[in-house]
Amino acid sequence: MKTIEYEILPTKDECTGSLKNVIDAMYVLNGKWKLALILCLVQSSKRFNEIQKEIRGISPKVLANELKDLELNYLVTRKVYSTTPVSIIYEATEYSRTLKNVLGELSAWGEQHRMKIKGK
Repeated sequence: MKTIEYEILPTKDECTGSLKNVIDAMYVLNGKWKLALILCLVQSSKRFNEIQKEIRGISPKVLANELKDLELNYLVTRKVYSTTPVSIIYEATEYSRTLKNVLGELSAWGEQHRMKIKGK
């Protein structure tokens, strides 16, 4: 793990700005499902039921609300096709792909944390 012993610490203004940015990001990505939904949809576009099967444990009501929130923040699009019955497909936007590095870092940290907790 990297230590900050010899690094110059950020100024109070830099910390305040970073804190504001983190709070803004967490406001958009809060909850346990949003990042998982983005990962699910970055792989491929899916219907509601396909998403629910892939992300086990999420209720239909929560899934619907999370998808609406992601759509409002331009991270997911909802496309309605006038077939019989109507088809609704959810897909990740190009903007959601800007989270690639964040998701990669979270994945790496999650693995590291799991190993630490297991005592390995």
